[in-house]
Amino acid sequence: MLTPAKKEFIEFMMSADVLRFGDFVTKSGRNTPYFVNTGNYKTGLQSSRLGEFYAAMVKETIGDHFDAMFGPAYKGIPLATSVAGALARNYGIDKPFFFNRKEAKDHGEGGNLVGYKPQDGDRIIIIEDVITAGTAIRETLPVLYNAADVKVTDMFISVNRCEVGQNAGKTAVMEVGEEFGINVHSLIDVRDVHEYLQSQPQYADILPLMESYMEKYCVF
Repeated sequence: MLTPAKKEFIEFMMSADVLRFGDFVTKSGRNTPYFVNTGNYKTGLQSSRLGEFYAAMVKETIGDHFDAMFGPAYKGIPLATSVAGALARNYGIDKPFFFNRKEAKDHGEGGNLVGYKPQDGDRIIIIEDVITAGTAIRETLPVLYNAADVKVTDMFISVNRCEVGQNAGKTAVMEVGEEFGINVHSLIDVRDVHEYLQSQPQYADILPLMESYMEKYCVF
């Protein structure tokens, strides 16, 4: 159901040229009528507002029941930073955050993690942009588990594309939940985008493409 909050987030993404409609090809090689590129957030106000959307979702779903948040390189780094700030500023939830380097540093403090140093027993949440095939999460978890005996409980993303993952009949989000025991929370999913388009006459030409795409690739 397209709530006012979801509609606001969709229009926020469109205003930042993060959510676009047209003819695109995803990383997995699928033709898609819509594309999400969080790399297009590039102003202080956009970053601040994005952090507030995520922070509200964290507060509503798990509150302060976690020890630290992790932002996978590269797009997860500014996300985790802005979410940490918004949680502290808006809800008084002041939690540490950390992120990884793509290549381990062999001088100075060394290692491939920057910021908070995870401890055994920590409950970690992941702040990420989207999940399409689940490849990134499979690369991220070994980094966390090699750092300490942590428990990764929840993951927060902007958009759940609801696309079939590695197994027929299951989305990448479903697979992540089953394979790793992680609860994935999204601000919106593809059904919200579809419902938004239905309410906007100027996107009448995109709507059938969207429906065809959802029928071909999406699982609900």
